[in-house]
Amino acid sequence: QVTLVESGGGLVQAGASLRLSCVASGRTISRYRMSWFRQAPGKEREFLATISGTSSSTYYVDSVKGRFTISRDNAKNTMYLQMSSLKPEDTAVYYCAARVPTYSAHSDQQSYDFWGQGTQVTVSS
Repeated sequence: QVTLVESGGGLVQAGASLRLSCVASGRTISRYRMSWFRQAPGKEREFLATISGTSSSTYYVDSVKGRFTISRDNAKNTMYLQMSSLKPEDTAVYYCAARVPTYSAHSDQQSYDFWGQGTQVTVSS
């Protein structure tokens, strides 16, 4: 069992930066692909970015590409999401998730084995 806990959310103005952290406990995360999702008010949860276990590959959706950077430190059992140039439309609850390697699409939420409880990010205009 892996427990994921996100932190780093908050209220910021448009154009600001934030770094989210996702700390894992229970098992080492090095074998897991890890991803970030978010859910805005009134919308479905959406996939944002993913990183392989060795950090050898990353993938981003177009809406955050160039503004968000996903990274991980397996020695600290932690994954990060560096967010810059934040926009009001980035306001959402941000979730981290982990899964063992599969052939499922990165955005397939059913394929993830573990989820965090979420951290709120609010971007004011």
